[in-house]
Amino acid sequence: MPDLAYYASLPRSRGAAAALLLDDLGRVLLVKPTYKEGWFLPGGVIEADESPLSACVRECEEELGFVPRLDGLVCVDWGSPRDGIDSVNVFVFAGTVTGEEVAAIRLPPDELSDHVLAAPEKIPELAPPHVARRMDPSLRALAEGRAVYLEDGREQQFGTAT
Repeated sequence: MPDLAYYASLPRSRGAAAALLLDDLGRVLLVKPTYKEGWFLPGGVIEADESPLSACVRECEEELGFVPRLDGLVCVDWGSPRDGIDSVNVFVFAGTVTGEEVAAIRLPPDELSDHVLAAPEKIPELAPPHVARRMDPSLRALAEGRAVYLEDGREQQFGTAT
């Protein structure tokens, strides 16, 4: 029988899941929240007892009005605590989006005000720094068919002290 008091005493961590969706020209789908500055990947908070993949699918359906084709995990990014907000583990899943899907996007007006397909090199002009830093390593990992581990959007080198 597990010691439930012990497990209840362990730290909890916050999680988020996002979709890195590319069109056939290699542009990235970004959304603009109404409640914070900048452009972000579609996604959001992982609810209690929800898997990162389920959260990504749910958030895309809520934010975009459809479930995208996801090809797999490309990034886990640990975000350090900042501005009074706890640290977060962000899981980024990659997939594709068609022109028809983009044309059919229906944003929830209380949450999102706009969407755009952005060339990867334009993302630093649009997204907050902690999101923009994540893009190049995630796109590189996608092209290489692997997943990457980041801390605050910076790729970690294994086999050396951090």
